[in-house]
Amino acid sequence: MDIIKLVKQELAQEAVTTRKFLALVPFDKTDWAPHEKSMKMIDLATHIADLFSWPKLGVETDELDFATAPYHPAKVETNGQLIATLDKGLEESLASLSEVEEAFLERPWVLRTAEHIHAEMTKYGLIRVSLNQITHHRAQLGVYLRLLNIPIPGSYGPSADDQNF
Repeated sequence: MDIIKLVKQELAQEAVTTRKFLALVPFDKTDWAPHEKSMKMIDLATHIADLFSWPKLGVETDELDFATAPYHPAKVETNGQLIATLDKGLEESLASLSEVEEAFLERPWVLRTAEHIHAEMTKYGLIRVSLNQITHHRAQLGVYLRLLNIPIPGSYGPSADDQNF
């Protein structure tokens, strides 16, 4: 089994679905959130787009320390810019994965803020977490869109809004 090939295919497949969701983000509601503890629409959408760059991060680094490398999301003003952020991250992640052997993915990777360890995993683990986060946050975005009465596309089959459902 070629894990790198499978991961690259999965990233590409998730990108197809995620682009459909990002194309629907209403830029007149970027500050909207369904609850005071929820992310704002634009923060959620940007985070989803940014997550496609995380496999590259896992390949090219051994850790992310928010104390020395604080998160600065991409600044986007259009759906096209959101999708371009996704596409750039996807392209760079696929290229990075093409440069390594499967055994490389067994190396450790750490997410921290200074001495506080948030998570320890393998580089492969980070890639899986990235894919899981894409799916998780895309589902959140689907709820946001539903609450705003914006028809949502299917992800792994038709949605209730698909005409042939």
